[in-house]
Amino acid sequence: MRPVNFREKIVPWEKLPEWRAAMRASGRKLVVTNGCFDLLHPGHVTYLESGRNMGDALLVGLNGDESVRQLKGPGRPVNCEGDRAAVLAALESVAGVCIFAERTATRFLAAAQPEVYLKGGDYTLETLNQDERRTVEQAGGKVVIISFVPGKSTTELLKKISHL
Repeated sequence: MRPVNFREKIVPWEKLPEWRAAMRASGRKLVVTNGCFDLLHPGHVTYLESGRNMGDALLVGLNGDESVRQLKGPGRPVNCEGDRAAVLAALESVAGVCIFAERTATRFLAAAQPEVYLKGGDYTLETLNQDERRTVEQAGGKVVIISFVPGKSTTELLKKISHL
């Protein structure tokens, strides 16, 4: 019996090309998504499970703390990047988590080279960052957009908490 160690699933940025090469060598279809994943909730885990079921492995690109502040505002993230990565890595549906510093995922996607790039329903192919889309499609991958779980969001959760 092999012990469980979620820490092994956190892929340092500089090891991402090696991790991806091993995934490719094993013939596994890689699905990639990215985001802040600040306060994990049922919408997140449903989304991640759906992503994993589109391939053999799911890699989560995690926005670093500074990029979360740029995207979400000065009060965010609630949890630091190391804690957010640990919680994501502990999920069965997640094969790897890699923290990236930039506001957009373009450089991360170029390194990850997914067969499938998964985004949530707040995007369309037209509103998705077109550099991200081109990066995935030029490497032979496809973009898949799936619906969110209605009423489940970190922003709504934080509003609820603030009224306690």
